[in-house]
Amino acid sequence: MKKNLVIVESPAKAKTIAKVLGEEYLVTSSFGHIRDLSKKKLGIDLDQGFTPLYVIPPDKKELIKKLTKAAADASIVWLASDEDREGEAIAWHLKETLNIPDEKTRRIAFHEITKDAILQAIANPRDIDMNLVMAQQARRVLDRLVGYEVSPILWKKVKPRLSAGRVQSVALRLVVERERDILKFVSSSSFRIEGHFSCPARNTDPFRAELDTRFRTADQAEDFLKSLVGAHYTVTDIEKKKGRKSPAPPFTTSTLQQEASRKLGFSVSQTMSVAQRLYESGRITYMRTDSTQLSKIALASAKKMITGSFGSEYSKTRQYATRTKGAQEAHEAIRPTFMEQNSIEGTALEKKLYDLIWKRTLASQMSDAQVDKTRIVITDGRNSGSFTATGEVVTFDGFLKVYRESSDDDQEKNNGKQSATLPYLEKGDSMDASQIKAVERFAQSPFRYTEASLVKKLEELGIGRPSTYAPTISTIIQRQYVVKGDRPAKKRKYTEILLEGDKVTRKECKENYGEERGKLFPEDIGILVNDFLMEHFPSIVDYNFTARAEEDFDLIATGKLVWNKMLEDFYKPFRETLDQALKTSRPGNGERFLGNDPVTGKPVTVRLGKFGAMAQMGNSDDPEKRYAGLQKGQLLESITLEEALQLFRLPRELGQYKDLPVIVSTGRFGPYVKWQGKYVSLSKTDDPYTITSERSIELIEQAVAQDAKKHILEFPGQDIRVLKGRYGPYINHNKKNYRIPKGTDPESLTLEDCRNLIQKKDNE
Repeated sequence: MKKNLVIVESPAKAKTIAKVLGEEYLVTSSFGHIRDLSKKKLGIDLDQGFTPLYVIPPDKKELIKKLTKAAADASIVWLASDEDREGEAIAWHLKETLNIPDEKTRRIAFHEITKDAILQAIANPRDIDMNLVMAQQARRVLDRLVGYEVSPILWKKVKPRLSAGRVQSVALRLVVERERDILKFVSSSSFRIEGHFSCPARNTDPFRAELDTRFRTADQAEDFLKSLVGAHYTVTDIEKKKGRKSPAPPFTTSTLQQEASRKLGFSVSQTMSVAQRLYESGRITYMRTDSTQLSKIALASAKKMITGSFGSEYSKTRQYATRTKGAQEAHEAIRPTFMEQNSIEGTALEKKLYDLIWKRTLASQMSDAQVDKTRIVITDGRNSGSFTATGEVVTFDGFLKVYRESSDDDQEKNNGKQSATLPYLEKGDSMDASQIKAVERFAQSPFRYTEASLVKKLEELGIGRPSTYAPTISTIIQRQYVVKGDRPAKKRKYTEILLEGDKVTRKECKENYGEERGKLFPEDIGILVNDFLMEHFPSIVDYNFTARAEEDFDLIATGKLVWNKMLEDFYKPFRETLDQALKTSRPGNGERFLGNDPVTGKPVTVRLGKFGAMAQMGNSDDPEKRYAGLQKGQLLESITLEEALQLFRLPRELGQYKDLPVIVSTGRFGPYVKWQGKYVSLSKTDDPYTITSERSIELIEQAVAQDAKKHILEFPGQDIRVLKGRYGPYINHNKKNYRIPKGTDPESLTLEDCRNLIQKKDNE
C-alpha cells in the first residue's frame, strides 16, 4: 500500500489529481457524502443539544470498508474535499468514520485543479476547520427539523406525499406571489407619438423622435395629430456628451447560472452539472462561490492575453468588490484555470459553458467601451410638448469586442444592438415630418420568474447560498408545486392613428403579445401548500427569517455563534407553532363555486381532486353530476365560469371510422382521440374543441401505421408479442417488457424461445 492516501469527493476529480501527484500517492473517491442523518424519526437527538444521529447509507458500506483499510495502511491521509462548508463537512465525516488519527490527517483544499495549486496545497496542509463543519451541520439539522416536522402536517392537512423546506418554501412563495400579482394586474393603454423627421437643408436621412407626452385615449391622440397639420418643426436643443460602459465582474455561482440561462438556455441544475465536470477536469476554478475576486496570477495572465490579442489600449486590470448580501465563500470568482486556453475539448455543452466563462473573465479585465451620446429636441412652435431623439455611437468597443452581458428582461428588443446614428444638425435647423404616428401601447404585467431571475431574487434577499440554488429550484419542480413551461402568444387589437401631409387616419390593427418561454408557473397544489404555510408557519416562509438563518450560519462559520444555541433559539417557538397547526382543521381542497350552468341551472365548482384540478357540474348528491379536468395553465383561483363550462364540451363524438366511434377528450396527459380502445395524443397545434373528423382519422391512421412498424412477431391467443422499441427489439407479455439478448435475431424467435426468456427474467 502506498504511503500517501488522498481522498476526494468524485472519481473525475480523483482522476485529474492522480495525474499530477504521481505514483507515490493513491488518489481515491468517497463519491460525495459518506454518511447522513438517520431517516428514522428525526435523525436528531433533541434532548442532547440537537445532536445529529449520523448513519452510513447501505450503498456506502462496502466503500467505507475499502477506505478504512486504505486509511489504516497509509502513513498520511490527505483529505482533499472541496473548499467550502460542504467540503469541510465531508472531510470531517471521513476522518470520524474511517477513524483516522490526528497525526495522520492532513486537510488540503484548492479552488482549481492545477499542478501548482495541488502542490501548494500539499506543501501547506491545515487542520479541519470545525467552525465550518458546525455551520454546515447547523444548516443540515435546521433543514431536517423544518422538513421532517412540517411535511407530515402537510400530509394530514393538505395531501399525502407533500414536502416543505426552509428554502424551497420561500422560493415557492416568490413564484406564487408573482402569479397573484399577474392575476391582479389590470392592463391599461396609452398612446405614444412618434415622428419621422429629416432636414431638407442638410439632406439628411429620416430619423425617429418621440413626443415626451403620452395620451390616455385615441380621441386625445387624434386631436393632437390634427393640431400638427401645417406645423413647422425646429431643432430647439442639441446635447452631445461622451459616455462609458464598464464590463460586468467575473462570474459567481448565481451570475453564471443567470447568464447561462439567458445566453445558452441552460437550466440552473444543468449549468451546475456542466460546471462541475469542467472543474473536475481542471478547466475552471471551483464553481460554488460568491466572490468576484481574481488571483494575481489570473490578472497577469488575462492582461497578457488581452495585450497580445487586441493591444495594450484594450487592457484594464480590475479587482471587483463582492456585493452579494451575506457573501461568505472565501475563494475566487469562476474563471478558466488557464486564460490562454480560449477553447477546450469536451462535449458541446462543456464547450459552450467554458466559452461563456472565458469571455466573461477576459472582458472583466478589458477597457471600458466609449460612446458618443446625442440628444436632439424638436418642437412645433404650437404645443407645449417636444419630440426627442436619442442616439448612441460606440467610438471604442473596449470589452464589447469580447462580451456583452444579457439582461433578465431580454424582452429588450435591441439588447446587444447599437443605437441608431443621428445626423449632424444644429440648433435652429428647420425640419420636415414625413409622418407622425400615434400607436396604442399597453402596460406590461409583472414578468413571471425564469430559473435565472428566481436565483437573482433569492440572492438579493440573502436566501440560500451558491450550493443551494440548483437543488432548491429542482425540488419545487420535482414536487410539482411549480412547472417550468411555455405559454403561446395571444392576440389583441390596438389602434394606430397616422398623420401624413394634412390627412389624419385611424385604423384597427392586431398584434401578438404575452408569449412566454421557460417560465415558472405555480400549480394548484403548490398554491395550496403555500397558503397553508403562510397561514400556519409564517416564520418559515418569512424572507427575513430565512435570510437571518444564513447570517447565523456565517456567524457559526467564523466562531462567533455556537451552532446548537442557534437551533435552540429557533426550535422552542417552532415547536409551539407545530402543535398549533396540528389542531387546525383541514384547509380544504381549494374548492370554489363559480356559478350556475345557464342551460341546466346546476352549480359549477372547481377543486383539487385525486388526479389534479377538476371542475364539477352538479351537487355531490346529484346522480348525473359531471366532471372535467382543468387544462394546462388553468388555476383553481383564477378560472372563470365561462372557461369551466368549455371543459364540459368534452368528450365529444366526431363521427365514425371503420364503423367504430371516434371520440375526442382530454386527460391527465393532455388531449387525445380514442378509437377502438386506442388513445392517440393530439399534436400541439390541434385543439380538442375544434378538431375535425378528418383530422382525427388522419391521426389515427398515422398511429396505426406507426404501430405496424413496431410489430415484429405476434403469437395469437398467447399475449406475447415481439416489438421494435426505441432501444431495440423486446418481448411484451402481460403489459411487461423483456429484453432480448444481444446477437439474437428477433424474427427467428419461436413461442418457446419467448417463454424461456420471460421465465428467466421473472425468476431473477
